[in-house]
Amino acid sequence: MTPEWTSAGIGVMGGTFDPIHLAHLVTAEAAVEQFGLEKVVFVPAREPPHKRGQVITPAEHRYNMVELAVRSNDRFEVSRAELDRDGPSYTVDTLEELRASYPSGTRLYFITGADAILEIDTWRHPERLFELCTFIAAERPGLSREAVREGLRELERRYGVSILRVDAPAMGISSTDIRRRARSGRSIRYLVPEAVEEYIRRHGLYRG
Repeated sequence: MTPEWTSAGIGVMGGTFDPIHLAHLVTAEAAVEQFGLEKVVFVPAREPPHKRGQVITPAEHRYNMVELAVRSNDRFEVSRAELDRDGPSYTVDTLEELRASYPSGTRLYFITGADAILEIDTWRHPERLFELCTFIAAERPGLSREAVREGLRELERRYGVSILRVDAPAMGISSTDIRRRARSGRSIRYLVPEAVEEYIRRHGLYRG
């Protein structure tokens, strides 16, 4: 069973963030509001295990973009936990590190897409993940809502946990589409924060 904590919760949002976009920020803000989180920590992955063999933007660029994106929100911050750790960026290692860095009793909430949670059995040490945090699932456009919710209920039954759902505005924005648009010279305005758009342009990212 998921352990009980008593203090304010800390949200954690991990990912490649290649690049970070407005849907990430809207989802994090909705989680803060809905669950009364103290803050959300964004953790860019250095070596995403599920993207081995794929070409991704250098980690420092991705970190810099996240830092620019969260700068205006005092409840958002960015962590180098995975960037400064060698090897694949396993979420379980990150949560262990974060748990050790906060006072005893701090509750961690891991915010990610519901589709990602449905693949939790492919993550490293899923049982330990459920011990370290409570998952907050964000539904994404293009997926069957009922099928996703039934899949989450099955995970809850199997692992004896509760998975929370965040009511965030449905936004069909993806990093893949943003990279594709930038590569072809199309506008990415209003898909990413203005500072991130400027960073991408200044450094010539995603231009092929």
